[in-house]
Amino acid sequence: MAGSTTPEPLRALWLTETYPPSRGGMATSCDRIVRGLRRRGVLVDVLHFMPQPRGRPWAIETQAGGRYLACPMEDDPAHALNRAWSALQADPATYTHVVAFGGSRPITAGPVFAAWLGVPLITLIRGNDFDAAVFSVRRRPILDQAIAASELICAVTRDKVDKISALHPRANVRWIPNGIDRSDWELAPSDRARAAGWRERTLPDGRRVLGLFGQLKAKKGGVFLLDALQRSGVTDRFHVLLAGWMAPDMEAWLAGHELDHTTLPFLDRYELLPWYAACDWLAIPSFYDGLPNVLTEAAALGVPMIASRTGGMADVLVDGRTAFLFDPGDGARCAWALQAAARLDEERRVEMGAACRALAETELDAALEIDRYVEALAETRSGRIAA
Repeated sequence: MAGSTTPEPLRALWLTETYPPSRGGMATSCDRIVRGLRRRGVLVDVLHFMPQPRGRPWAIETQAGGRYLACPMEDDPAHALNRAWSALQADPATYTHVVAFGGSRPITAGPVFAAWLGVPLITLIRGNDFDAAVFSVRRRPILDQAIAASELICAVTRDKVDKISALHPRANVRWIPNGIDRSDWELAPSDRARAAGWRERTLPDGRRVLGLFGQLKAKKGGVFLLDALQRSGVTDRFHVLLAGWMAPDMEAWLAGHELDHTTLPFLDRYELLPWYAACDWLAIPSFYDGLPNVLTEAAALGVPMIASRTGGMADVLVDGRTAFLFDPGDGARCAWALQAAARLDEERRVEMGAACRALAETELDAALEIDRYVEALAETRSGRIAA
């Protein structure tokens, strides 16, 4: 058509503290979303504020679908952020958005970089970035500034949407839950064989395996779960598999109690596949949370859950169908959930596992997650302002 113009491609400056080679659930989510957007034709330049240099120097690398800018924070965050801006100006690109992917430094830099570039800001609230900042005298003003400056705020849980909207009634807040790409998250025959061999060696009395995976810090409720298990009367029905970083209070609890358990170090994501396969149940007893990757990973592999009714667990899990749920901090109901899981017949447990897989195929599908982010970028394109 005469006079028509082709819109410039979407190109986001993506600010993050958590991206490979960083480890953990946030880095996994960030990498998944960036790769998904790039596959859809969105150019994404990742500016990685690395909490520690990790031996990697300042660098700008060309990648398929965008660039990677390594920004070691060292001992002076203000210096690092100013230097990052100088690096961007030395090799400029035409951005349509700035995206702050959670974390204190992205949320600090997002409003500034977006204003200097004259483009809309999208702030992605994951979990701890909001929970830790909202009651902090030092960090709360930075969070409020980012929310006020954002064309759109995307949160991984509905309760975060409600909390942000209550504090900022004029903010545009949207729920976009985590997804999982099932094509690269499957059990190989070797994973199943390793799991079966470990179970045969470890569970001579046929106990069920209760997994507790991830960064087992205070908010994750690990000690609370172990206390509830001790009170439940079904401790002898379970072998507890602990995989990840443990807070000192959990280490102290295990040292002071008798419990049939196995501990594993913090493992890379794909190293966990045989351990997921070894589990009959996965526990997520958080007091508060976002939408943990362990939930999506367990669901995709058909592992039913014992979980608190908070954060993403409340959004997507259904009591008696995909999980046994209890209110956060409710020790009696947690003990009841453990009793129900211990006594459930195997056929019914397998049915719950199938319901978990169906959940991963529908509500938690990575393609749907990326659809929602592409839509968010396209809708906010017109929010560009004059720099």
